[in-house]
Amino acid sequence: VTGVDISPELIEIARSKSPVSKSGVPTFAVSPADHLPRVDGATFDAVLVSLAIQNIENLQGTFDECARVLKPDGKLFIVMNHPAFRVPKRSGWGWDDATKSQYRRVDAYLSESKEEIVMNPGKEAAAKVAGEKEASAKTVSFHRPLQLYFKKLQKAGFAVSRLEEWNSHKESQPGPRGAEENRIRKEIPMFLCLEGVRISSAK
Repeated sequence: VTGVDISPELIEIARSKSPVSKSGVPTFAVSPADHLPRVDGATFDAVLVSLAIQNIENLQGTFDECARVLKPDGKLFIVMNHPAFRVPKRSGWGWDDATKSQYRRVDAYLSESKEEIVMNPGKEAAAKVAGEKEASAKTVSFHRPLQLYFKKLQKAGFAVSRLEEWNSHKESQPGPRGAEENRIRKEIPMFLCLEGVRISSAK
């Protein structure tokens, strides 16, 4: 097992919490996803990119590197924010008073976008109410339509073999909208999982 992240701090946390298995201690490396110089080609059975692909700018380079390090027929698993329903700054929950129903508003989808996102909006909002200035950590989030992920995976030599849409298991506090909020969470998937099989080398 090898863990890779661009953040040295996150790698140190992973290293400190990593259990020792029968096969030994996992290897960790600080590296961007699109350039893995410490990882040999065709050595891994599987690659997992978990809730990170939407924060990575070089999508094609990342998929090409995944293909390079995977053995033939190796699998790539990608867990991401659902691009059809979670478009940074262009989607959100809405309430229809006429029908007493909650819905998901999506203002854009096919256009790619890049947005700066506050990591802890609740903390920043509380600071603003208190008249304080909160220096919130920020990240960059990229939106791409689903077809773009499929095209770039294909170009890297992958065939998408499975797609799953995952909803939220949160529960609302009791209230006039609680039951409807719980209902709509089960209908609108906020996460997406793709499984790709490496069928050829990256072009």
